[in-house]
Formats: sequence, C-alpha cells, structure tokens
Amino acid sequence: MEKNWIKIFTSTDFYRSEIIKQVLCEHQIDAVLLNKQASSHRDFGDVEVYIHQQDFSHAIEVMILNQINL
Repeated sequence: MEKNWIKIFTSTDFYRSEIIKQVLCEHQIDAVLLNKQASSHRDFGDVEVYIHQQDFSHAIEVMILNQINL
C-alpha cells in the first residue's frame, strides 16, 4: 500500500466494512478495503478500511454523524 494511508476500521464482517467504505466515499473521502480473510472461510481474518491520512479528521466526523461505531 502507498504511503500516507491509515487504517480507520477493522471488522470480520465484509459487508460492514463495505458499508463504511461507501459512506466515506459518499462524503468525498477516498477509501479502500484490504481483505485479509481466507478465501474459503469468511470467519477467519479481517477486512480493513484505509483512508488517506489527511482525511482522518473528516472521516471521524462522518462516522460520528452517521452513528458508525468504531
């Protein structure tokens, strides 16, 4: 991953991570998923959401306003 990306959210639930990513993208915050789950067993591993470091404060505000638990 490139420099200046930071992890803002981690979950074992792929869909929850995807929702977080979409909410951030709707607020013009670039976000990417890093899926570390085993391909055959979705119960093992995490799905992480990363954003640019300079968007961190805005992302936290968006997540609070949308009542997303960190």
